[in-house]
Amino acid sequence: MLSLCICGTAITSQYLAERYKVNTPMLQSFINYCLLFLIYTVMLAFRSGSDNLLVILKRKWWKYILLGLADVEANYMIVRAYQYTTLTSVQLLDCFGIPVLMALSWFILYARYRVIHFVAVAVCLLGVGTMVGADILAGREDNSGSDVLIGDILVLLGASLYAISNVCEEYIVKKLSRQEFLGMVGLFGTIISGIQLLIVEYKDIASIHWDWKIALLFVAFALCMFCLYSFMPLVIKVTSATSVNLGILTADLYSLFVGLFLFGYKFSGLYILSFTVIMVGFILYCSTPTRTAEPAESSVPPVTSIGIDNLGMKLEENLQETHSAVL
Repeated sequence: MLSLCICGTAITSQYLAERYKVNTPMLQSFINYCLLFLIYTVMLAFRSGSDNLLVILKRKWWKYILLGLADVEANYMIVRAYQYTTLTSVQLLDCFGIPVLMALSWFILYARYRVIHFVAVAVCLLGVGTMVGADILAGREDNSGSDVLIGDILVLLGASLYAISNVCEEYIVKKLSRQEFLGMVGLFGTIISGIQLLIVEYKDIASIHWDWKIALLFVAFALCMFCLYSFMPLVIKVTSATSVNLGILTADLYSLFVGLFLFGYKFSGLYILSFTVIMVGFILYCSTPTRTAEPAESSVPPVTSIGIDNLGMKLEENLQETHSAVL
């Protein structure tokens, strides 16, 4: 379902770019962040206690600014990279985020992987390689981009920022709450994307010849993106950020299948093969749960007067329970 949401954003963006010459990735993201703000940030504002919006901002405002910045720029860099490099480069280099995500999960979330998890990731990446090979054979590499190096760097940076955002999302969703994550991302994502929108895209927005079809595509993109952001924390909470990212590798394939009808792509049997390989790797990864290693702590507690008092009270309670049991 998450892959289908991503497919929806890709198809609507491509329609806007090819049919209506509208290239405004930041405006599209801004609408999504506004929806998150109106739903989840407002929800936090009406909560009481430690879950209240103002309480959260007082304690962790700078952390959520960094998270919002990472999320906004990850979205922007990946979309902007298509102007400079090839589709193949974006698809291949975007997978760089998966090993980065695994490394961050190892050190930050203390996730510990088994051999089968590394094999599963390799199988998924093999499926992506098959998909890219199918693209080349089908002739989807006509547009080579204007500056491949800049585009490749943007993809690598965007994939790394996605990994950072996903690790933070997993930590917040599992340790705190889904509403807090979405509310804070909605708040700071709206502010950051709004400022960046005015700086880099105001001319592109002014040149749009609005009609109901363009407006409908913007609405469809925003709804797909909103569903993706709303449902992804639910999946991450019961699995992990790594398994979710492996699963959504199929999003490009869904886009290709839809593109066969909408954009006249050439079909290749390798697309079916790559989809099958990715799904096998994904199922293989999910078949064995990862374990969590707790951070190392001293096994001997420091001896304090409070500790001795508590120990005495505990012994006294045990003696009373024993005496009661004898009676």
